[in-house]
Amino acid sequence: MPDRDGRPWWMEDRPSRPRPVENGIQINATRGPVARTWWSQRFLQVLESLGVGGRLARGRTYARQGQIVTFDIAPGSVLAQVQGTRSRPYAVRIGLPTFGKTEWNQIVQALADDASYTAALLNGELPHQIEELFTEVGSALFPTSIRDLAMDCTCPDTAVPCKHLAAVCYVLAERFDADPFLILLLRGREREDLLDELRRRRATPQSAPADGRAPLDELMDRFYAAGDAPGLGRPPLTGPRTSPDALLDQVPSFPITVHDQDVRELLRPLYRALPDAGG
Repeated sequence: MPDRDGRPWWMEDRPSRPRPVENGIQINATRGPVARTWWSQRFLQVLESLGVGGRLARGRTYARQGQIVTFDIAPGSVLAQVQGTRSRPYAVRIGLPTFGKTEWNQIVQALADDASYTAALLNGELPHQIEELFTEVGSALFPTSIRDLAMDCTCPDTAVPCKHLAAVCYVLAERFDADPFLILLLRGREREDLLDELRRRRATPQSAPADGRAPLDELMDRFYAAGDAPGLGRPPLTGPRTSPDALLDQVPSFPITVHDQDVRELLRPLYRALPDAGG
């Protein structure tokens, strides 16, 4: 029979508080929002949209108290041990499907095609439009349905997520803040592998467009070079001939003189001699 608190009789003597963990893994946010970056906030928003977020608060205390004993991120999964009320920590797993070689090839090529994406990633950030880029190539950076998100815990709680899973989600969100490449790792691509491939593809010369015009980045070294306009058959434009010392006529009189002479008149022979000096 349940007791007055609604617990079964066999749980009456079980401690209500989790056992303390020495040097446990905990989040830095002691109060307020956990996620600081847009990609970490987006991760928690996705969990809420999938109906998971409403139960996340159950694990916030566990995450702040440092109840996580071990925490490991690998392609497709997060494995952790969380200390609860029992003597043995519970085993927790959060899983996401990884992308195959073909999918990642399309993703990397789309990232390499836009220099702004490569620059942001090399700077250790996720571009704001990267989620849309994944969608455009037929993939998804974050889970799109509850079927994309596997959550398991060895505790007896039937709710998903339980407080142990929720605590791991908070730690994961804070890890995303520090290293956004962990999001890509969950989808199957290591940080250095991705960056090396982006550098290689950006360094490879791009083929000319179908209309025969060279890409602008290949023309930048001569784009502003002086010369005739190609193909127009016209001589270079020239302006009206102006006296070299005409500029002095636009300068107000100096408030001082040199040997009773206007400084502008002293400079005039020098200005007139400049064209001859240039050859």
